[in-house]
Amino acid sequence: MTSGEDFLARMSRASEIRARRLAARVGGSDLRRQAMNMSPPPPLRLSPEGFDLIAEIKLSSPSAGTLSRDTSAIEQRATVYAEAGACAVSVLTEPDRFGGSMDHLQRAARALEPAGVPAMAKDFLVAPEQVWAARVAGAGGILLIIRMLDQTRLSALLELALELGMFVLLEAFDRDDLERAAGLRVADDDNAGPVLLGLNCRNLRTLQVDPGRFGELAEHFPDLYPKVAESGIEGAEDVTAVASLGYSVALVGSALMKTPDPGTLVQDMIRAGRSASVG
Repeated sequence: MTSGEDFLARMSRASEIRARRLAARVGGSDLRRQAMNMSPPPPLRLSPEGFDLIAEIKLSSPSAGTLSRDTSAIEQRATVYAEAGACAVSVLTEPDRFGGSMDHLQRAARALEPAGVPAMAKDFLVAPEQVWAARVAGAGGILLIIRMLDQTRLSALLELALELGMFVLLEAFDRDDLERAAGLRVADDDNAGPVLLGLNCRNLRTLQVDPGRFGELAEHFPDLYPKVAESGIEGAEDVTAVASLGYSVALVGSALMKTPDPGTLVQDMIRAGRSASVG
């Protein structure tokens, strides 16, 4: 395995190529106009009970391999997640290493409309064209990986998403990322979605998860953002552990893709998180 920086650099280069192709195929100005003319997306609503879950749809990953080959079940899975209480549904759109597509996002977002639950585009986003395209596909939120973007580009993509009424999940891997998040200016706009800050406890060099990092870095989060625990959340006991550390949201993907009853697992995790938050 090459270094984590090399992995992100490869993903960034591939994403830059996809962004250029997207702009050439559709036209940046056309995408922007379409995105700006969209009706507002469903808002992200975080529960006053103190804990929420973002449930993820992903067909494969470099660490877990193939998780599902059933692309026909995307709408059904998104609906199951929403009915079980997920506050948002993350959809992988990266095509090469995660088996995702914008079509998956569009289908999930459409299925989630009756429940008023937003879909989040999860990808290695590097350009405004990709944010506009995600909004046109129905996304109500996006993921931005702090380490992949310089501060100028990170701020610009964050502001663009908020201008479009989307919520943003900023993803950090270490203390330096958390400190960079503290330096961002978040727009105080009633129409803007909330900004969340997640810690991905995966080691980018080995792709192994280290849940101990949730505790090590919990106190280094800036107060501005709700804390999100990412990676390594397999069951209710893991949710209890992160909720007791002050995390108010968990993003769960592989565990939900592997279980035959994802709705029950979503409910069990939310229940565990809220019990730990109250306690």
